[in-house]
Amino acid sequence: MSWHLYTLSAIFIIAGIFHLIKPKAFMRIMPLYIPYHKQLVYLSGIAEILTGVGVLFLQTRFFSIWAIIVMLILFIPVHIHMLVNEKASLKLPKLVLIFRLLLQFGFIYWVHLYL
Repeated sequence: MSWHLYTLSAIFIIAGIFHLIKPKAFMRIMPLYIPYHKQLVYLSGIAEILTGVGVLFLQTRFFSIWAIIVMLILFIPVHIHMLVNEKASLKLPKLVLIFRLLLQFGFIYWVHLYL
């Protein structure tokens, strides 16, 4: 298994852990039209941890890769919300927010390479 998969796994496991230990930070950036902020933050954190672990095993890799792609697509509205809503921007510069949004598409491309 390549170091790329270990890196992908670590990124999602660490992100998932942060969802669980700092949920308020993630709830602040969610658009208001999305209900159940706290529950969705915890659910996405658990999903990130499970898929991060899942890419490490051949038996679960295909499902985990697709689940990560779906999550990354579902997270795009959050990145757009951060870009257009000053309160949700976490006071990050617009260029950083634009980069984060574009990086989302880069992640989707990178992850799909493992299918």
